[in-house]
Amino acid sequence: MQFRQQALAKLQSPEELDLPVRLARPQGWLALGVTVVVMAAASVWAVTGSVASTVSAQAVLTHGQGSYLLQSPVSGQVTAVLVKQGEQLPADAPVLRVRTAQGDSVVRTVAAGRVTTLAATIGQIIQTGTNVAAVEKVARAFDPLYATVYVPAENAAAIPAHASVDLTVSSVPTQTYGVLRGHVKSVDRSAQSAQSISAFLGDSQLGQQFTSKGRPVAVLVALDTSASTKSGYRWSTTDGPPFRLDSMTLASGSIRLADQHPVDWLLP
Repeated sequence: MQFRQQALAKLQSPEELDLPVRLARPQGWLALGVTVVVMAAASVWAVTGSVASTVSAQAVLTHGQGSYLLQSPVSGQVTAVLVKQGEQLPADAPVLRVRTAQGDSVVRTVAAGRVTTLAATIGQIIQTGTNVAAVEKVARAFDPLYATVYVPAENAAAIPAHASVDLTVSSVPTQTYGVLRGHVKSVDRSAQSAQSISAFLGDSQLGQQFTSKGRPVAVLVALDTSASTKSGYRWSTTDGPPFRLDSMTLASGSIRLADQHPVDWLLP
């Protein structure tokens, strides 16, 4: 009953109908305007913007043709080591002399290159197929270096041609000299086994290391050159390190993947 009397009293006060109605406070209009502007900007960015992402993986600096493991074709005792580590050799050059049951035999290079590892010593007994040396297939010592980045196979399809790459070189202090610049030259679409990596790099340990989390894909990276640096390559700093780079140097590569438009992953 009390509420009915209040309602009737309201109806008997027509003068209150002339009072202005306040739809919103100024602060409310300001908040609404800000919200509209933000939503409009987000809509434009979702259609025209892009999201950049990268994939990081282990890498190694090499010459483009890789290396090979030189194996002994005979069994016997090593009587002489005829080369030095780091020496540049032509094809069919003598590397070791081995005394066998049939007489002395010479182990020779298969292709021209630089000896990166000597695994045989004088007096050692070796068997047929024993790895006695690793030879990097390079015609000249000043041939350009490349980087091979072993990325997870699931990321290979997202790597665009000529994508930019930043390489953190293990022998170069990053805080002082920065990172090495490069771009993707090619992407091998087939996954690499430990054996294929070992055969290319001439190092069985690296083959195991690069496949410890699964079979990766090899991405060949051409290093950007620069005439103003001691190394001959472009760095994120002006000068880079005050020394030249060696092949078979380990690194970590960060490859920029293809840009993705936000609308592609915002929409169901």
